[in-house]
Amino acid sequence: MSKSKDTKKDQKKAPQKTAKEKKQAKRDKQAKSSSVLTKTAGS
Repeated sequence: MSKSKDTKKDQKKAPQKTAKEKKQAKRDKQAKSSSVLTKTAGS
């Protein structure tokens, strides 16, 4: 029980991602999904 409480505390302590990081992550995801789509379409 105390273990799960500790993990929750750690999550709250964790610093939030900056807007820049979020944008970059989104871009990476889009690039990956688009590359997958082009690969399947090409084959």
